[in-house]
Amino acid sequence: MPRVVSLFLPTWPTDRIRRRAGDAAPPPDQPFALVGSDGRKRVVLAVDAAARAAGLRVGMAATQAQVLVPGLIIQDANPAADAEGLERLAIWVLERFSPIVAADPPDGIVIGSTGADHLHGGEQAMLAKLTARLEISGITVRAAVADTWGAAHALARYAIAPITIAPERGAQAAIAPLPIAALRLPVDMVASLRVLGFERIGDLLAQPRAPLALRFGSELGRRIDQALGTTSEPMEPVRPPNLVEVRRVFAEPISAAETISRYIGKLVPQLCEALGARGLGARRLDLVCHRVDNRLQVARIGTATPVRDPKRLTRLLCEKIETIDPGFGIEIMSIAAIVAEPLEARQVATSLIEDSPPDVSDLVDILANRVGERRIYRAAPVASDVPERSVERIPAMAPETGATWPDHWPRPSRLLATPEPVETVALLPDHPPVWFTWRGVRRRVRRADGPERVFGEWWKRGPELAAVRDYFRVEDEAGERYWLYRAGDGEDAATGSQGWFIHGIFG
Repeated sequence: MPRVVSLFLPTWPTDRIRRRAGDAAPPPDQPFALVGSDGRKRVVLAVDAAARAAGLRVGMAATQAQVLVPGLIIQDANPAADAEGLERLAIWVLERFSPIVAADPPDGIVIGSTGADHLHGGEQAMLAKLTARLEISGITVRAAVADTWGAAHALARYAIAPITIAPERGAQAAIAPLPIAALRLPVDMVASLRVLGFERIGDLLAQPRAPLALRFGSELGRRIDQALGTTSEPMEPVRPPNLVEVRRVFAEPISAAETISRYIGKLVPQLCEALGARGLGARRLDLVCHRVDNRLQVARIGTATPVRDPKRLTRLLCEKIETIDPGFGIEIMSIAAIVAEPLEARQVATSLIEDSPPDVSDLVDILANRVGERRIYRAAPVASDVPERSVERIPAMAPETGATWPDHWPRPSRLLATPEPVETVALLPDHPPVWFTWRGVRRRVRRADGPERVFGEWWKRGPELAAVRDYFRVEDEAGERYWLYRAGDGEDAATGSQGWFIHGIFG
């Protein structure tokens, strides 16, 4: 079932200007509006959240806005720059999240997420990651996913939750409570429908189609059908500049998996040749199949390092054939290197004496494309004395960070994701516990070593300015060894709660 994501950027023009201005941008709590010409009048064309909260609306006269909000910051609007910036943002989403992305002017982006969401941990995880990345960049965003572009567009703009996921085949039930303006109808048509008593989309769905079409024309029925999926609404995906792409147009549509595989094997060498001419290697490839019913079927693969090996790329793409529904046939097939990086030719080692280091990147690529690249990683040390901050996940084939593990004190082989509280008896301020109870089991301590004092990182969080932890390695009567700590120095309440926690288990 096709799935479509709609991103709604309600304050995109002002967000774009703030991001471009950097430190010179107006404060977020200061009302900010963009004005332009509407005939011979100067009107408000865009407002930020603070200006909207102050009562300003798009279409209001600029002089009226200045009177209503003293100290209002006003700049000239630039719709052309807004549209260009929206295209660049769509390309950024294309390179990182999905093979099919299109700008949805003036304030949105639409994404064909079919076959791409599992690489990010599912629809919920993908939307959370995408919206978080945009919000960190200073862009206000709402998101929705549904079976159709029209339904996702409506939910992103009119649903209560900032992230909405409509169930499969549940577009009608999801959009029925929304106002009729969510159908992307002309403003005058919405006003006329409201005069007749129609407020919600469900009100329209319950009416016979013929009288509505007779009075309002075909546009109303077309928008309803697009939202319900009865009528297709093709996207025109954005394409990055200098894209390396090869395609094949078939005289007769193809549909058999063996035929698709054969033509992938013909197109990939052409793509690698074009990449080699530019000194590039592919990091992300998109296979796009144009069906005869004007629908797109896509498959995406990624590589841990730049690759220009036809056999390797062909094998990765052929593993995705089962995700492609050819329908009544595929008439155009294209393969594009959405992300490519410099790749220099290297001489293959042929020494019979020296062993070359094993290359596991091929295995990493196979696993990452099956289960998602975020699930294939390795642990790397971080320069931090706080145990839970001393390790991070990095891509499996990422270069070495240069950091090393601390070796002045031993660390447990298993570190708990979150320290768990334990009940203990210990002499303050610097004696280890005599016994402790963890997960309902009481353990008597036979040996202990410590304390190792770890100070808080005050430059990261203010409350850690005085915080300390005293860590102990303890061994119980069964020979099991644990890593316990006391939150605080045992004397000053400002240094911590003085409670005891278990943080790790030694192997």
